Amino acid sequence: EAEPRRSALLFIDSLKIGGAERVTLQWAEWLSDGGWSVTLLTSKSPTHDFYPVPAGLRRVQEPALPGWLDRAWFWPFKLLRLRMLLQREQPALLIGMTTLPSIKLALASIGLSSRLVLSERNYPPARPLAWRWRLLRRLAYPRAHLHLVQTQGIAQWLHQRGLARRTAVLPNAIVWPIPRLDPQRNPQASVPPGQKLVLAVGTKLHQKGFDRLVAAFAALQTDFPDWSLVILGIDDVPYRGVNQAARLRTLMGSQSSRLILPGKVGNVADWYEASALFALSSRFEGYPNVLLEAMASGLPCLAVDCPTGPSDLIDPGLNGWLVSERVASIDMAQPLRLAMEDVAAREAFASRAQAVRQINAPETLRPVFLDLMESL
Repeated sequence: EAEPRRSALLFIDSLKIGGAERVTLQWAEWLSDGGWSVTLLTSKSPTHDFYPVPAGLRRVQEPALPGWLDRAWFWPFKLLRLRMLLQREQPALLIGMTTLPSIKLALASIGLSSRLVLSERNYPPARPLAWRWRLLRRLAYPRAHLHLVQTQGIAQWLHQRGLARRTAVLPNAIVWPIPRLDPQRNPQASVPPGQKLVLAVGTKLHQKGFDRLVAAFAALQTDFPDWSLVILGIDDVPYRGVNQAARLRTLMGSQSSRLILPGKVGNVADWYEASALFALSSRFEGYPNVLLEAMASGLPCLAVDCPTGPSDLIDPGLNGWLVSERVASIDMAQPLRLAMEDVAAREAFASRAQAVRQINAPETLRPVFLDLMESL
């Protein structure tokens, strides 16, 4: 008789565009290929998806309360419904992705036999929680059999606060060539002829520091008339009530035509190829997928040394530029100027950056991940 497949359940809020969502799908595929029966659980419905669910993975939605009950003070009832789902599914392995799903999964699984893995996907103190979530995290996180994080800095923070019994560090993998999704937008159709591009990618203006990047580029635009700044992921659809695109155009000033905002695109690889420089201006990260992808694409990269991730990828002066957070918080214009002026350094860094294709290859990281899951 064939041995029954072990079951794993991964829980995340949604499959919207983002690094945590991509890693969730990648881990789910690795488990499936490793002989596990895999269920993807999301809080939000498939209408929020950006990424397609790979074949062979089962998808379910977190049980919702009726509209009139869906209020903060009825949250324990929602947790109870999640627990009932876990009791029905009886997965051998539970994986919580990002903070709030991890807290909910840890609390809903109390007393169950499932092994519990939690995974922060950003540097936790950079995104302060409301007091009630901090209290629940204090109760929930020590329950995990393993905290699987992207950098040593995140692991250290969890240990120092007594939130983790056991941690392991697993950097993100780079899938090469970079997958192509919809929508696809042609860089040549959006960029004026003859313009060199500074490229940035992300959907959250504040976290990604796009305000300071745009301010720096605006200060340099008269000295570099043959350069434009492209930010993928930002559009005129309000994010938490703010029109991020309008705010950035205001920061850019009179030359706002040289700030190009194509919105969300699925052919990011074409934009890496069309660009002359990649800029990561983030205030905080976990382990930035876009920086990893840009380096793999042979694009010279300038990154702020924010907590955490960029310093794990960039060796300053060897394969890119690393800007201190203190400098970036005051004025990014000078380091950006140096990167735009130094053609020889851009060529050298671009060539060396591609080593991440081997270091972060799925073939390297997948066995480490599966061994960790087996160890539970």
